[in-house]
Amino acid sequence: MTASATESGAKRTFTVRAGEASGDRIRLSVYDMLIGPIYTPRAFFYRETLDGEALRASLARTLRNFPILSGRMKRDPDGGLSVLCDDGGVRFVEAYASEPMPDYGPRHTAKKGLERHLSHAMPFWVVDHDTPLFTVKLTHMKDGGSILGLTMNHAVADGSSYMSFLESWVNEHRGLGYAKPSHDRGVIDTLGASATGDTRTGGAHFTVTGRAQKAAFIGRALMGSLGNVTTVTTRFTAAELATMKDAAMADLAGTKQWVSTNDALTAHLWKVLGELRDRPDASEERLGLIADFRSFTGEAIPDDYWGNAVTNTRPGMTAAELRARPLGEVAAAVRASHAMNTEERIREETAFLRAESDAGRFKRVMNTMALDAFDSTIAINNWSKLPFYRIDFGQGAPFWYDFTSIPIPSTVHIAPTPADQNGARDVHMALPRTQVRALQEPSWASRFHRYAESGETFPLTFMDAKAKR
Repeated sequence: MTASATESGAKRTFTVRAGEASGDRIRLSVYDMLIGPIYTPRAFFYRETLDGEALRASLARTLRNFPILSGRMKRDPDGGLSVLCDDGGVRFVEAYASEPMPDYGPRHTAKKGLERHLSHAMPFWVVDHDTPLFTVKLTHMKDGGSILGLTMNHAVADGSSYMSFLESWVNEHRGLGYAKPSHDRGVIDTLGASATGDTRTGGAHFTVTGRAQKAAFIGRALMGSLGNVTTVTTRFTAAELATMKDAAMADLAGTKQWVSTNDALTAHLWKVLGELRDRPDASEERLGLIADFRSFTGEAIPDDYWGNAVTNTRPGMTAAELRARPLGEVAAAVRASHAMNTEERIREETAFLRAESDAGRFKRVMNTMALDAFDSTIAINNWSKLPFYRIDFGQGAPFWYDFTSIPIPSTVHIAPTPADQNGARDVHMALPRTQVRALQEPSWASRFHRYAESGETFPLTFMDAKAKR
């Protein structure tokens, strides 16, 4: 391991390096570049105090298998992006707080003030600069406990890859074995090159924007980051989810259709948020279903592929239909939409993105799901199978996981819960403040939790006091 340090007051800043540099230049795929060089923040909260020196040592060893995270992003001559594996290093800040660990959880989220537990890197100062692609901030709380705040550049990894890296770090730290990842972005190019259908249909979920349209989207997202959007969190218990699924299956009795618990929860959230939006009957309602496509492509994308491999489908119906259809029918529509993610569709989508890149229009391509978030689309990202509560460096699993508020409205994240919750789900909903004010009415908690036992309705937790005005 190599690490250099600077010290200031109650914190020290280190640069953690693997100690070896291949000098390889990894060309980012069209899915990597579609995301752009933004950072994804995540924070894990531990009752016990973590050992910063030991974490830095194990991180350095782990980086030998993830050289892209220790590298620096570069612009290619043709306008594309690559990461130079020069072992430029990861920023690791170790800090000490003067207050004890709050009792965070779904009734008291960490979103307000979470920024101070992260070490930020500027997304617009990444390409061709000495800016780390991964940062760590370890904050030790008064009287014990630690907060592990992480940011990773989204252009190098999606949510599944992010968590596979953290699991690898945990295994390295604890002296356990783990599979080495594949950083070969060429498999994405091969995926698109072997498309056999009409590749123009691959653009169904993308819009080639004009300059004004893209600028308007960025402006609205900026307004969201300045406070027009806030996050509401609630927990669905395992018993509640079982009742919800039973209700959906009862609606489908005699049809030979089956839906999962996640299908039922997704349908329920779509219906309740549709009620909250209260749009005219003839309005189009879309549901953006974000999906990892590794499992849809056979052997074309190896299980150990480390990068971005995310697509989406967008089932839709009118607002009147969404209100009128029973839960089971909406859940069946959700499941049918997931089934649209076939190998051929992913090949055609990849070929479309490659063609736009070759034509020099890639900077104008945007995900239609994101563009419509301000109008007709509710986007749901289901993280319930990701190992948030298995990131145990030997002092115990985290008791809470959180992330900063998302500036794009109508964005929903379904997250797992600690093991003692027996399969419950935490749901984080980024909503316009106008809708959040409406949620102050007690009836809305009952609508979200209409499948809970009497007296067991979980509250809606608001990010900050301003949301209650």
